[in-house]
Amino acid sequence: MTAPAPRMTGRRALAVVVPVALATLLATAVPSLAEPGSKAADTEPDRKGKASSSSKTPETAFEMPFPCGEAWTGTTRASHSPSPNAVDWNRTDDDGRPVVAAAPGVVTTANTVDHGSYGKWVVIDHGNNESSLYGHLSQVRVKVGQRVDQGQLIGNVGSTGNSTGPHLHFEERDGSSDMWPWFHGSKFVFGTTQASANCVDVPLAGDIFGGAEAEPVIFTRTSTATFTVKRLKKKPRTFTFGSGTDDPVLGDWDGDGHANLGIRTPATSTFTLRDADGSTSTIVFGRKVDKPIAGDWDGDGSWEVGVFRPRTATFIMRAADGTTSRVSFGTPDDLAVTGDWNGDGETDLGVYDQATATYTLRLVDSDGLEWFATVPFGEIGNLPVVADWDGNGKTDLGAWDPATAVLSERHAKAPTSAKAAEWIMMGKMFLGGIGANIRGQFAGQGELMDLYFDMLSLFGEKGFSHRIDRSSLRFSWRTDRIPKADIESLDARFSRLSK
Repeated sequence: MTAPAPRMTGRRALAVVVPVALATLLATAVPSLAEPGSKAADTEPDRKGKASSSSKTPETAFEMPFPCGEAWTGTTRASHSPSPNAVDWNRTDDDGRPVVAAAPGVVTTANTVDHGSYGKWVVIDHGNNESSLYGHLSQVRVKVGQRVDQGQLIGNVGSTGNSTGPHLHFEERDGSSDMWPWFHGSKFVFGTTQASANCVDVPLAGDIFGGAEAEPVIFTRTSTATFTVKRLKKKPRTFTFGSGTDDPVLGDWDGDGHANLGIRTPATSTFTLRDADGSTSTIVFGRKVDKPIAGDWDGDGSWEVGVFRPRTATFIMRAADGTTSRVSFGTPDDLAVTGDWNGDGETDLGVYDQATATYTLRLVDSDGLEWFATVPFGEIGNLPVVADWDGNGKTDLGAWDPATAVLSERHAKAPTSAKAAEWIMMGKMFLGGIGANIRGQFAGQGELMDLYFDMLSLFGEKGFSHRIDRSSLRFSWRTDRIPKADIESLDARFSRLSK
């Protein structure tokens, strides 16, 4: 039997790939062991009747459902319900300990009511008809529909439901059957104590050292978490900050032009923000299940915090005076991103759909009109990373492959691509209001006007669509439907005429 390869961690060198892009059409530790505590058992059947056991080797690269380095003892018994392949996990002082996702996926069950059986429990769908189950929790930290990364906090050990004492009931499922558990590429031996290798990297990026161009940053979920900054032609620099169950965030908290470190502790909904001088400040904001975001919401140079609430797909931005604003945008399983897509100094919103490897970016123009653009980038299952890769003041897109630890950066051509996008937006609205005969009214008024309408014609026929919904104009284009030569020709004409 062969097991899936475990996810790569930041202990290997970070590789950065910068592909050659078409003209962009959007403005844009040795672990310590612990002696196990007293064992607790399940007394239910957890499901109606017995579940079958599967001999299948999981396709999902499961890790232990505990933070990096923690040692836990896993047991079972012949009468274990729903099957002997289910694991009961214990260690000393285990009640209330964090439980994290054994693999990335989408939450399909998040039962917060203690009514017997599994008590409070969570199920995560990992694709390939495989899932993982976490039972008898004291707290549930996720919502149905939410996409979670491997190593992300999902709950806490407890003794809810039909349980005789604190422990985590864990299953790796193939459909409705329990598979024999595998962790870190190896078949688990029941009755043994193992240290968790769930030491997952979370990719970020920001201008940490003030060089205009952003640096890739890796947050590693060890027991004492670290931020590692990848620097061009220099050794990476590592900062210790936070814990493995915190969620990382970067932002220019003091307005000095450099990105600083930050974390959000889900259990207390508390942001801890560190300035360049090492001083920290805390802000309690949002709910426990929310995910942190940050941005310069008002364009004053200093960043503030916010959250993305997966259950309702809502961005909630907090201003310096504590007031908030909300934007409903995306779906519960989207991953939230923020960036200055058009370079105006104010942070914009966006989401990334891992299932389709597609960004959806939102802009608000000077008239308050919302604009939405879809930009495919990366591969299915990648994680989003956005930053100003080339130092031009506009946030670019990126995609991180968790399996290979490779970051791919998408660089926009500037400033011509930004100008072109603005013309398309304005022109599409203009044509929609006046009618298709407008070109004849402007005939003979110069090459720039001809270029303008050639652009509209090209995108309207081959790759551009829009929909007006109340005060929003939603638009998208597909560069894969437009010949590369057409894009390059228009870009060259615009560059020559704008000099």
